[in-house]
Amino acid sequence: MEARAVRKYIRSSPRKMRRVVNVIRGQSVAEALNALHFLPQAATRPIELTIRSAVHNLMDQHQDERFDENDLFIYEIKVDEGPMFKRFRPAPRGRAHPYRKRLSHLTVVVGTAEEEDEDDE
Repeated sequence: MEARAVRKYIRSSPRKMRRVVNVIRGQSVAEALNALHFLPQAATRPIELTIRSAVHNLMDQHQDERFDENDLFIYEIKVDEGPMFKRFRPAPRGRAHPYRKRLSHLTVVVGTAEEEDEDDE
């Protein structure tokens, strides 16, 4: 069993978010959420919310079953580039310097540990 959650238009650059995502990739949900609490980056908050949303989506899909957070794993987590806000700031001698404010799209897929064992067979 697996479920996904997608969060779009996050006001953080994909490069900054990938630094955090690479730390928690492949871990269990409980370990990932614990690790996010100790990382100083601002991108941890939207990542945590998206992981929790994927867990709740899994619970909504399978309401008759119980899940333990230690049995859930992050199968896939990826950060894609979103659209950019293009702005200009004044520069010396009447010129303008462009600024690109980047946005990110985050996709998280979580699932139970039994499915991981079934895939190996």
